[in-house]
Amino acid sequence: MADYLVFNLYGPMAAWGDIAVGEYRPSFAHPSKSAIIGLLTAALGIRRDEETRQKNFAEACSFAVRVDALGTLLRDYHTIQVPSSGTGRNRRTFHTRKAELAEGDLNTILSSRDYRCDAVYTVAIVLRDNALCSVKGLADALRKPVFTLYLGRKSCPLAFPLSPLVIAAESVKEALAMTPTPKELNDLIHDKSSMVYWEGEQGGYEREQVITRRDMPISRKRWQFSERKENFATLRREEETPCTLV
Repeated sequence: MADYLVFNLYGPMAAWGDIAVGEYRPSFAHPSKSAIIGLLTAALGIRRDEETRQKNFAEACSFAVRVDALGTLLRDYHTIQVPSSGTGRNRRTFHTRKAELAEGDLNTILSSRDYRCDAVYTVAIVLRDNALCSVKGLADALRKPVFTLYLGRKSCPLAFPLSPLVIAAESVKEALAMTPTPKELNDLIHDKSSMVYWEGEQGGYEREQVITRRDMPISRKRWQFSERKENFATLRREEETPCTLV
């Protein structure tokens, strides 16, 4: 038996970064571990430059996600103006966009960015004993976050309460079964089955596939990530069974 923190994720747009090469910025169809760790550490008030605390929390945190609604893909042709590197931009911190543009000698960067629109997710978190906080403390932080929370990118705000709950369960399957999709989001859900992804061996599902993802954060300063294994299963909604709230 373990304590799981479960909560909902929904917004008009979300972006779950995948490996990016050149001008194309793709998005996975479900949250990456780096995005979830970023959301949780932001709620706790852990800054990106606190590398030791970021690393310790990521290593102590195991997560699972149920994709309740895949949403639709939106590809944005994105342009942004930035000063040339020769103006000292790489050595200065601009506190406002106005100050950055005031440098002059602007260049235009072009990119294509993917987003998931109207996707709905349910996330389950379990923490090891050496974690920086308990799941109850983490639930409190999600209710009153220190920093603003968003769905992968700053342009993707939350549009529905996280509604964090702490659930005592034997497995990820039991924990997620206790958290049905909020009725306010039912109109977005059209499939009779959902996809579930989880780490570790306590899933409780019949594993169909193992996926390798490069989304385990190593350094937030250098934006480096390592590979991890993620299990996958398809779940029919009528398979859900209840468990115990704590």
